[in-house]
Amino acid sequence: MAVILVVEDNKNTQLLTATRLKPYFDVVCADDGLDALDVFYSRHIDLVISDIMMPNMDGFELLQRIRSEGFNTPVLLLTAKQALQDKREGFNLGTDDYVTKPVDYDELLLRVNALLRRARIATERQIKIGKLSIDDAEHTAIYDGESIPLSRKEFDLLYKFLSYPGKIFTKKQILDEIWGIDSECTEDTIKTHINRLRNKLDGCNEIEIITIKGFGYKVEITK
Repeated sequence: MAVILVVEDNKNTQLLTATRLKPYFDVVCADDGLDALDVFYSRHIDLVISDIMMPNMDGFELLQRIRSEGFNTPVLLLTAKQALQDKREGFNLGTDDYVTKPVDYDELLLRVNALLRRARIATERQIKIGKLSIDDAEHTAIYDGESIPLSRKEFDLLYKFLSYPGKIFTKKQILDEIWGIDSECTEDTIKTHINRLRNKLDGCNEIEIITIKGFGYKVEITK
């Protein structure tokens, strides 16, 4: 079970946040940044949810300390500070996400799961969805024990889509990120590769590659 560190000086907010997360995660709490560092150094933490305005050490200082010491642990800033300059400072310091108060806890749970999934993918370089297994280190795709023969671009497309299920990628994004910004490939190239992927994944019922007409593509997890 993933370990979530909740850093919040308001006891009511801390208790509410911890209570909403505990059915799904192992939750530990801290009252400010200094207290959080003691917890962070004493045990493994998978994700930090931190308020910004706190005594002794605020959320920005905590985030800066974590990043300056080389930790890539996902950090989500949870705060009433809604000004763009505050968000800019948070992202410049290395936060992974930013949620403003009052908190929609259903949305918070979705964001926490997304951050944990991306962190796991980045570390393990593997994606598993039902019977489908994608290994970036080995550049292999396996479904129900059978290898799926993919070209390098087909694999890169599939890995990109499955890293962000439900996210729509524009055709320009796909060309820039998969083929490179200097590539002379066209949107027809993408279409060709998408069609090949669909054919090769024909028996895979866990995912569906969806065309967003005139815009781009996304993958939805169907099971």
